[in-house]
Amino acid sequence: MRRRTMGAMFLALSLTLVWGCAGMDYASVASIAVKTTVKAAEASRPISDSEEYYIGRAVAARVLGTSRLVQDPQLTLYVNEVGETVARKSPRPHTYKGYHFAVLDSSEPNAFACPGGLIFVTKGLVVMCGNEDELAAVLAHEVAHIANKDGINSISKARWTEVLTTLGTETAKQYAGAGGQLITLFEGSIDDVFKTIVVNGYSRAAEEAADAQAIKTLQKAGYDPGAMAALLAKMMAKKGAGSSGIFKTHPPTGDRLAKVKSETPAATPNKMEAVRTKRFESIKM
Repeated sequence: MRRRTMGAMFLALSLTLVWGCAGMDYASVASIAVKTTVKAAEASRPISDSEEYYIGRAVAARVLGTSRLVQDPQLTLYVNEVGETVARKSPRPHTYKGYHFAVLDSSEPNAFACPGGLIFVTKGLVVMCGNEDELAAVLAHEVAHIANKDGINSISKARWTEVLTTLGTETAKQYAGAGGQLITLFEGSIDDVFKTIVVNGYSRAAEEAADAQAIKTLQKAGYDPGAMAALLAKMMAKKGAGSSGIFKTHPPTGDRLAKVKSETPAATPNKMEAVRTKRFESIKM
């Protein structure tokens, strides 16, 4: 019950911060938060799956504040089907509220994995893919970031501890006055994640781990594990690579390609590959 109430509090805060819900003032947030009865001793505990989801929702809302979604139900459904297929074979097949995939209306090739299972891929990156296996490689890489909790782990531990300590030590009366402090701290947590996935990118080690896991996931899901290398080769050949988008927030593509090739097992021809390619071509923009 406590975790469920806490989740409601995080959702209320995220709505206040990102969408500016009418009528949600600090006292209202306090009345929700005070019911959590979080103890100060729990201030160092990890972020729960439900909290990760609500933070991810707030981060996703910020992404959507700068990019709109492609209004194509058939494409959206297809990307979700491919995404769910690879997610089920990943180290983290289930998340709180599940995985959700969407296409951003941007010609710049990129993809973002928001904490908790919300994944965006741009129209530009979908167009760059030559078949379903390459699209699956993109999504498997982003699922790996969520499985490894790379986004949520980018939140400063000191900041998160302060959030939980504030929740656990304020009385109802004091809490109303501390609401501004808590919202500032929570907003800082969202900033940590947003800047990591959209502006600065993950560490080289995190990207290499996501590539390696994506190869394993592709193989388990019945896709060509060589699709990751094939897509990276296309990225290498793209004119102007390295200037923006995925090239700006990821390690040098040449380095990624060399490492991925060394980790990719030999694959036997799959009779379903032609079927998948035809399916991909039927929806590709």
